[in-house]
Amino acid sequence: MLFGDKIKELRTSAGMSQQELANKAGLSLRSIQNYESNQRYPKDVAILNKLCKALNTTIEELMKEEDNFIQEASEKYGTRGKKDAQKLVDELGGLFAGGELNEEDKDKVFRAITEMYWRAKDNNKKYTPKKYRKESDE
Repeated sequence: MLFGDKIKELRTSAGMSQQELANKAGLSLRSIQNYESNQRYPKDVAILNKLCKALNTTIEELMKEEDNFIQEASEKYGTRGKKDAQKLVDELGGLFAGGELNEEDKDKVFRAITEMYWRAKDNNKKYTPKKYRKESDE
């Protein structure tokens, strides 16, 4: 589930309108609309804290994107892509288990690594011989 979808789900389960959430979090209605439509993402931790407080959740729960990453890899690259993505997430989990990074830094590292993963996958498509490409890749 994407960040905006999580915001919307939490808001609706709390019985709040977008305007009520905006008022409770001290944000504009437009910001809430942009977040829920996945057009924008809060860049400031203070905004995330306000949203979490208003929605009675934690930043960790709100920012959990590992599941989205694995699902997207599965949709784009099939079983092998899902397996590779799961392995990457598991290995990153080991990296983070030491507790040296705060939650914000862990999120930044995960985002950077997943971005590199997608670029590498797309780049590798260019060099795959035509006889091995799926028809949709051509």
